[in-house]
Amino acid sequence: MKKVLIINGGQNFGHSGGKYNDTIAENTLEVLKKFNNIEVKTTQVSQGFDKDEEVKKFVWADLIIYHTPIWWFQLPNGLKKYIDEVFTAGHAKGIYMSDGRTAENPQINYGTGGMLGGRKYMVTTSWNAPETAFTLPGEFFNETSVDNGPLFGFHRMNAFVSLEKMESFHFHDVEKNANIERDMKRYREHLEHVFAQELKPQLV
Repeated sequence: MKKVLIINGGQNFGHSGGKYNDTIAENTLEVLKKFNNIEVKTTQVSQGFDKDEEVKKFVWADLIIYHTPIWWFQLPNGLKKYIDEVFTAGHAKGIYMSDGRTAENPQINYGTGGMLGGRKYMVTTSWNAPETAFTLPGEFFNETSVDNGPLFGFHRMNAFVSLEKMESFHFHDVEKNANIERDMKRYREHLEHVFAQELKPQLV
């Protein structure tokens, strides 16, 4: 039995109502229901949270799925606040023990004090930017991918607490040229593939 925590970081702010990430989270649940050996807990950040209870969820989970829009090339303020508060509350309580260094040799081993080893995470992001902004020469992101560019710090944050990365999924051009049916189909196929691989030892 795999235990999955879904964190929905969508929120209502400015011209964003958070509905797109609600739809992504709903599709995630639909796919996971196909696997009989999965238990799911969810957190919708915009509805408020108890940081100590969220720490327990991270410690409970085998796999964490983050759903987030990208605002001004970063995580939205609600999800950033959630991470700041929950990860800090998780110090010596299952999320991280230290930064991994010792007083005897502080120059090495930074980022090795996480406590979530053996667990994995996946992230989905939603962008107004088209995919070509990341891939075409001369376009805005200089041929730097989402994961290696805007999400670099996010991925190192998860590595800091010893979470292992699964393949991300990014939704592009969701404001001007959204094709929800097509994109959700692609996402469901991605999720089914990822989880089939994760659960393969248990399904044999």
